Order: sequence, then structure tokens, then C-alpha cells
Amino acid sequence: MSEAKLRIGIAGLGTVGKQVAHAILSGTLPGVILTHVVIRDISKDRGLDLSSVSIGTDPLALADPDNGIDLIVELMGGEDGEALDLVKGALNSGKSVVTANKAMLARHAMELATLADNNKQSLGFEAAVAGGIPIIKTIREALAGNKVTRLSGILNGTCNFILSQMTDTGAAFDDVLKRAQDLGYAEADPSFDIGGIDAAQKLTLLASLAYGVKPDLSAVSLRGITEITARDISAATDFKCSIRLVALAEGAGGATSLWVGPALLRRSHPLSQINGVTNAVVISAEPVGELILQGPGAGGGATASAVLGDIADIAGGYGRPLFVHPVSDLVDAQSANQKLESAWYLRFLLADTAGSMASVTQILAKNGVSIEEAIQRAPSDGETHLPVVFITHKTDESAVQKAILEVKELSGIAADVLCLPVFAD
Repeated sequence: MSEAKLRIGIAGLGTVGKQVAHAILSGTLPGVILTHVVIRDISKDRGLDLSSVSIGTDPLALADPDNGIDLIVELMGGEDGEALDLVKGALNSGKSVVTANKAMLARHAMELATLADNNKQSLGFEAAVAGGIPIIKTIREALAGNKVTRLSGILNGTCNFILSQMTDTGAAFDDVLKRAQDLGYAEADPSFDIGGIDAAQKLTLLASLAYGVKPDLSAVSLRGITEITARDISAATDFKCSIRLVALAEGAGGATSLWVGPALLRRSHPLSQINGVTNAVVISAEPVGELILQGPGAGGGATASAVLGDIADIAGGYGRPLFVHPVSDLVDAQSANQKLESAWYLRFLLADTAGSMASVTQILAKNGVSIEEAIQRAPSDGETHLPVVFITHKTDESAVQKAILEVKELSGIAADVLCLPVFAD
């Protein structure tokens, strides 16, 4: 007698869904069969032999408890609507779920985790964070006996492509963003990516696994990359740094702080040379030490690989709930008003008058902010202010912000002061 196979239903046959379906239909995953797919346009040729598969257009039909499906793969996207209704219906019907939907998980993780726990079903989401990098499995399984002290990562390929292209070409932000859109790396409306929201959603999920905190976007100190100019990129290069959008989670003393924003990375930092759409995560934990995971952060192949890994785990009896900890044990993350302690990159535009720089440095010194490096350039044609950039010694963010407020009260200071942390490791 042959062993019973895990029966799969897929909602969505786009770039990722087609690759997942192809792998299952070709027998890549032993013990798994594809029995149902849901697509919007049945007449469209998907390049797959679906003659053995039931094809429909209603995603919610996959959650029917009597259709024989054991596991539903949700690849439609969207944080609400049919995607959410499908996942909730599946868990309530006693079916496990695999999804790549980070937006839905970030917003509804507590509710979905509770449903999965109550119904004793698995909810796989490796594909929702860092593409093909097995970061979920690493934190949840490989580091189960470790205490994670810090997570830092490049979690958004769009931002990383933009910033690394600005470094390589010297082009302006808007020009590189347009190129990213032309190449399909950025959406027509890129605000979700360049505003840091995508990276912050992923960070909340990683922090939940590593620290047992509730996913909460409002707990993330969040900043995007839209303020970064070609001048900042050039200055960072002169300081032997690169600028990257960094997601950072730290746990100490029972509190967890979450931060996403652009930062200068010294060449000694393991994320400083991560270029293009690549993602990477650095995990500091005890007793293992430091781990670095790097790989494709987006694309059909990377996402499909992560989905197939989750399916294989569930087929092998290794499915797990959403979080490492029971939902009832999750605690609130620290609020988003936490302050970093680091060195700081400060960019000012000062009036081209005697004593303007001295006035700034005096205010910085008065607030306990000492300067380690400085660069002053001549203004470009038509500019009336001198670009001046500093890197400070390590100090508390609150002292730097207080000094900046005082500097802005000086006459002859342009409004667009930029302050970024500088990370060495």
C-alpha cells in the first residue's frame, strides 16, 4: 500500500506560484501532490500541465473542509481581503498554510498565530522574510538553544539596489529610482519600499521569533531613504563608508528595541559590501557568536525555494506554529522612541560667511558631541551655502538631536540637516 500524500492547493499562479507548482508536479517533493489551484484567468496559458489538477477562481473554496486539501499555499498577496480570509478559513478548517505574505503577517500575526495554535496547524512563512535566505528556520530551529542579542540586516532589495547604484554611478536618487522601476525592482508606487515599511514589517517578524515580542509596526523607529543625496553618498565614500538601509533589533534586560533607517557602515561592518538586490542578516547570539546569512532577497526563484522548503517540512511532519513561543507568552516590544548610541554622520549646509562652522562646532561641543572627522566642500554652481559633513565620536542620539535643534536656530543654516548613525560592526 502506498503512503498517503500531502494534498496541496495553491492560490495564485504568478511567477512564484508557477515555480512552486512546477516543482510539485515534476515530483521534486516526495510525498506531495498538487490537487487544486485557484487563478483569476482560467484561459491564460501558464506553461504547466494542469490536466490532473482541479482549477478554480474562488480562493475561499480551497478552505472547504471537505475538499481533501491538507495544505494551502497562499501566493495572492495583500494584507487583507481574500488572502486573509483564505488563511483564516484554512486554519479553522484544519488545514496548514504556507505563505509569502509579509504584509498580512505583520498586521495580523497575533490573530493568525492564535488560530494556528488553537487548531494545531502549521503556518510556514519562510518566504515572507529575506527571500531565499533560510532566516526563519535558522532562528527558530538552528539557534533554538541560543540567546539572540542582536539582529541586523539588509531586508529590502529595492533600497539596497538604489543605494548601491548611487554609490557605483554617482547618480541622483530620483534617477536611480527610475532605473529600478524600469528593471522591475521597484513598484510604480515605491513608497512602501523606499519609506522603509517593507523592511520594518520583516523586522517585526524576525524580532518575534528571536525575542518573543508581539509583531507591531508602531514599535519600530522608522525612516526611509528619500533624504539621501548623491552628496551624502560621496561623503560616505570619503569617510570609507557605505550607506545602506539597515534593520536592527536588539534585546537586553528584557527590553527589545527595533530600528529601521539609513546608516553609514564602516568597511569593517559585515553588511557594508552587500550590493544590488541581495539581502543579508547578521545574527549575534550566545553561545554561537556571530552568523552571517546572505542571498537573493527577491525574485521568483528565491521565493519559490523558501515556499518549497516550508512545504517539505510540513510534509515530513516538521511543521511548526508561527512563533517559537506560545502566543499567550508574547510581550510588547519597546516603543519606537528608543534612542541609539553610536557615532553620527551630520550634514549641514552653512552660509559662506566667517565663523559659521565655528558656531556649529561650539553648539555640538556644548551638548557633549565631539567631532572625529570633517569634510568641507566648495558650493556647487548656484549654491549659496557650503556643504559641511561631520562624523562624531560615539554618543547618545538625544544629545545629537538637541544640538541639531540649536544649530537650526542659527541664521544662515539651511533647513535640510541630515543625521545618520554610523555603525562599525
